Amino acid sequence: MEDDYYSIESILSENQKIQCTFKVDVPDMGHLDGGKTGDIKALSKVQIPLWMAYILIYSDHADFTIPPPFSARVRNALNADPRSVRLSSLVGQGGLWYGFGRMIMRLLNDVPAEELSGVLTKTFRARLPEVIDQAQHFASLQPGSGTARGDVGAAAFREGMDGTERELFQLAQDSAKKTKAWYETSERGRR
Repeated sequence: MEDDYYSIESILSENQKIQCTFKVDVPDMGHLDGGKTGDIKALSKVQIPLWMAYILIYSDHADFTIPPPFSARVRNALNADPRSVRLSSLVGQGGLWYGFGRMIMRLLNDVPAEELSGVLTKTFRARLPEVIDQAQHFASLQPGSGTARGDVGAAAFREGMDGTERELFQLAQDSAKKTKAWYETSERGRR
C-alpha cells in the first residue's frame, strides 16, 4: 500500500473508525457521536475516522484504544495459525488489514508500534507462501475445470485474504499464466 495522498488503499485505510476517548469538552461537535447534544463532553467515547483521529490525538484532545482487528484475541489467533484468520472480515471497505495496521502504528509509541509491526510482519510472512501457492495452483487449472471437493480450506483462505494479499494473488497468478504460456511456446515446451 502506498502512502500517497491519492492512493485509494490509503484513503480506505484512513477512513476506518477507531474509538477515541476525549480528554476535553469539545463544543458543537456532538454530531460526530450521532447524538443530538451539541457538545462532546470530556471522557466521552466516540468512534471517529482515523484521518480525524490523527489531529485529535496529536493535539492531545483525545486518546484511543487499539481497534478490535488488532486486539489480544486476534493476536492470539494469529500466533496459533495465521492462515486460519479471515483478515478481510476484520476490517470493512475492501479488507485492508495490513494498511489499517500501518496507519494505527503511526499513532502508537515506540514499544507498542514495534509490537504491532511484528504482528503485521509475522502474519504477512506466514501467509505469503499460501497466497503464492494457491495463485500458482489456480493459474495451472484449465478454464472451466473448477476446484477439487477437498479444497474447502483453500477456498476459506482465499475468501479471508486481505486486499494486499488479493493483489499479490492476482500478480502471482498472472505471472504463472504468462510463464506457462511462454514455456508452451518455447523450444522445450514443444518437445
